[in-house]
Amino acid sequence: MPVGRDLDVLSLYIEGQIVRGAEAAAEEAAVEAGIGDGGGTGAAGGGADSVGRRTVLVPVGQRVSFATYFNAFPAGYWRRWTHVDEAVLRVRLRGDATVIVYRSSAKGHVHRVASARFDCDTAEEHTFDLPLQPFVDGGWYWFDVLAGERTAVLERAEWCAAAPQVTRQGTVTIGITTYNRPAFCVEQLIALGESPEVLEIVDNVLVVDQGTDRIEDHPDFAAAAEALGGRLRVIDQGNLGGSGGFSRAMDETVRGGLSDYVLLLDDDVVTETEGVLRAVAFGDHAKTPTIVGGHMFNLYVRSQLHAFGETVERYRWWWGPAAHTWSEHDFAEEGGTLRETPWLHRRVDADYNGWWMCLIPVEVIGKIGLSMPMFIKWDDAEYGVRAQAAGFPTVSLPGVAAWHVPWQDKDDGVDWQAYYHWRNRLVTALLHSPYEHGGNLLKESFIISVKHALAMQYSTAELMIMALEDVLKGPAHMHAGMVTKISEVRAVRAGFTDAQARGSVEDFPTVRRSKPPKRGRNPAPPKGRTKVIKTALSSAIKHLGPVDEEALRNPQAAVPHIDQHWGMLSKFDSALVSSADGTKVHWYQRDPKRFRSVMRRSGLLHARLTREWDGLAGRYRAAADQLASPEAWRETFDASGSARG
Repeated sequence: MPVGRDLDVLSLYIEGQIVRGAEAAAEEAAVEAGIGDGGGTGAAGGGADSVGRRTVLVPVGQRVSFATYFNAFPAGYWRRWTHVDEAVLRVRLRGDATVIVYRSSAKGHVHRVASARFDCDTAEEHTFDLPLQPFVDGGWYWFDVLAGERTAVLERAEWCAAAPQVTRQGTVTIGITTYNRPAFCVEQLIALGESPEVLEIVDNVLVVDQGTDRIEDHPDFAAAAEALGGRLRVIDQGNLGGSGGFSRAMDETVRGGLSDYVLLLDDDVVTETEGVLRAVAFGDHAKTPTIVGGHMFNLYVRSQLHAFGETVERYRWWWGPAAHTWSEHDFAEEGGTLRETPWLHRRVDADYNGWWMCLIPVEVIGKIGLSMPMFIKWDDAEYGVRAQAAGFPTVSLPGVAAWHVPWQDKDDGVDWQAYYHWRNRLVTALLHSPYEHGGNLLKESFIISVKHALAMQYSTAELMIMALEDVLKGPAHMHAGMVTKISEVRAVRAGFTDAQARGSVEDFPTVRRSKPPKRGRNPAPPKGRTKVIKTALSSAIKHLGPVDEEALRNPQAAVPHIDQHWGMLSKFDSALVSSADGTKVHWYQRDPKRFRSVMRRSGLLHARLTREWDGLAGRYRAAADQLASPEAWRETFDASGSARG
């Protein structure tokens, strides 16, 4: 059940409402004492009272279901990737109740498969043997509890398996990379410390602190460290981004020689700690060493599943949700439950899993090395694709998850991170793309650089050019720039008007236009291929011409972030544009000289990259093992120095 009284996540654990606290505890005590029927505090509409992390009280005549994300058993994944051929549901219950077990098919069809009757004053245990043969393409098991004439108390329920191939339970080192988020990180450590079952399989918790706002200076750090019972170790390291921090955690885990796995966690996530146990159990039973990833839920809308499975579209070489999945699925919405959502029953095969929560076997690290030196962006995707090529699959496992800030509240496609997006996307394609010249990648790359220029996002277009130039230098630039590149990127971006931000629209001159919009219609994004091409050509011609001088004194429009589109922004000579998180405003200003420079250099670099693709791909692939080697990384760790300065 959920930790704490968090009704926002309730639909992920149980169907119906639960009431926690003294009232539920008092009712359970009355049931234990044999007085009353315990039916007085059931939630409206039929529900249950939770009296503990693993205990649920079901009032008289009420029915609760565990056909939920965290409590149903994802049988299709265990059937496909593990040695397990039969699951065992073990239920411990007292009171008057019927337990009914259901399964679903990959199409989402539901079947009743077994039931058991309980009528006892002291807890009794019942097991259900459940074969996994029908789950080749997907499907789940779950159970419902229907209370009879007396209150039922579900004391505990577990999904179990016996597999002769598993001789011991694996252990894990948890590796957290943090940069100036001490409060978030300490909260995560506290949650781990409050999970004794999880700590039984945790050898060490490594926090790679790369920031200046130190986790050790947080007032709750000492208590968090004490709760972890000597397992915590903080590593001071200069800022090497996510790939540097997680590579350090991987390397330290391998060198430590204690753990079977390393679990990578972002510093800004809230983790369902039960997922650590599930990921390790899945890894223990896997047919071959397997990367086990956790799904991502929206930290702001906690019942919303943001990422269910990630793949790389090979021809475009672009990441995205796996086929047959839907982003931002909300389990709390009407029709959003597991029973009512057929696509959730089909097994989804992933190419990689984001490193917000990802379990990697030490054996995999020993065979394919550490992360590529990418700083941020694409490091997790590249690692998954590389592991897959070496015979190590990635499974994004339902029931293993963390809550994370969703992508729609970030501007990382246009801010300083744009350099890493494009450099690393190109490098990953050079390393792994099966298509000549990376398929459609270079065409798409040039088109996007044009769009940024037409949208007056010159700093972003410049960072794309910087990425192209570095890629053409060859693989040696990657480790060489791990320490210094971020400061170069920030310095380049700082020289552009569109990169300057203020707190509100009122911090800029008043919005004013010298001419009213044609026919009173404000610009809108073009729709349809013909209009898109026509808009691009007309806008390019306009961007070569002179700028309305008044537009440099007063912005011509204020454009909300949700409405920004190159086809609309290209109609203005200047505009105020808000940031994705709603905290800042930028003033975009058209600059014909910069536009011509961007177009000329981007075109030449894309043409050169097309000509040199095959040779460059050979160089990157030849250097791949060295780039990801612990030896190369240790030199970079040493070069980074200390984050303390």
